[in-house]
Amino acid sequence: MTELRTTALHDRHEALGASFTDFGGWLMPVRYSSDLAEHHAVRTGAGLFDISHMAEFLVSGSGSAAFLDYALAGALSPMRVGKAKYSLVLAESGGIVDDVIVYRLAEDRFLVIANAGNRDAVAAAFADRIDGFAASLEDQTDDMSLIAVQGPAARAIVEATAGIAGVAPAFADLGYYAWSSGTFDGEALFVARTGYTGEDGFELLVPNGAAAALWDALLTAGEPRGLVPAGLAARDTLRLEAGMPLYGHELSLDIVPAQAGLGRVVAVDKEDFVGKAGLSAVVASDAPVLVGLAGEGRRAGRAGYAVFDSADTATPVGEITSGALSPTLGHPIAMAFVSPAASAPGTELFIDVRGTRIPATVTDLPFYRRNK
Repeated sequence: MTELRTTALHDRHEALGASFTDFGGWLMPVRYSSDLAEHHAVRTGAGLFDISHMAEFLVSGSGSAAFLDYALAGALSPMRVGKAKYSLVLAESGGIVDDVIVYRLAEDRFLVIANAGNRDAVAAAFADRIDGFAASLEDQTDDMSLIAVQGPAARAIVEATAGIAGVAPAFADLGYYAWSSGTFDGEALFVARTGYTGEDGFELLVPNGAAAALWDALLTAGEPRGLVPAGLAARDTLRLEAGMPLYGHELSLDIVPAQAGLGRVVAVDKEDFVGKAGLSAVVASDAPVLVGLAGEGRRAGRAGYAVFDSADTATPVGEITSGALSPTLGHPIAMAFVSPAASAPGTELFIDVRGTRIPATVTDLPFYRRNK
């Protein structure tokens, strides 16, 4: 068996009493106290997440923008320095290899952050697609640590964190899907106002050697502001409430962007990009589409549960991809792929929960929006 990797913060997680799980080949904290407590802390105060398992790729060179325009589904060339953009790595078939966030560091330099479990797939795709472009690719994953502070108190916490200096633009002036740079204890600090919880927040990228001190400093600054360390279990219910897809659940090589509600991410007017020809050929009128489902009571549908259009029909019209009892909303929620005929908001469907058909209503995503 392959030994699971650990982040530079593993000792900190052990000291905090974390429980661990295998996630994308990494041994990651799933919880520290309770899933509910950590979830609610992010919605009301703030949560501190180690997301150092994510993969970081530096793309540089005069042809880097042109390369990313070809390698990704979105249009990266028009993006201004200082901004970030959500995009997709597509296969030739039009299926999704991974979803990524791209940051433009300079006219000729970009940072691409990909999912941990897809690091090798993205690296291989980029290596195959870079020929002919004046661009180079550097995988920085093994050298960097990524820490997320998410929640209403996130800005106050990072502003109060000892050791962080010279951040420009300042935290207060940084827009959503934008980045700043500064230092932490003299080490380079990259700050992105992005996240995966539906709350305001920041993701802080530092060299591995600075990660433990930054984690400690954030906890100290956050203690009077409601900050708690949070694991993957809370992260999953938070992103589900926010309607954010998870690779391997809502996204896969068998799903094209339009099915997952991500058609807007694809710059179809680009002259060429990997997956363009496949997209024009694969979308059938009866292809299942992603919807939100809201239920009543306490019994929630889970990934893999069948969805039906009535309480007694034998043939399912879809399948749950992610589901939980929403800690914030207090009722069951789920995302599911269903037939287009069953996808209109307000449609009543039924989830087979261990042999019992539980009613659920198709609803627009996301389930939860923060007050801005």
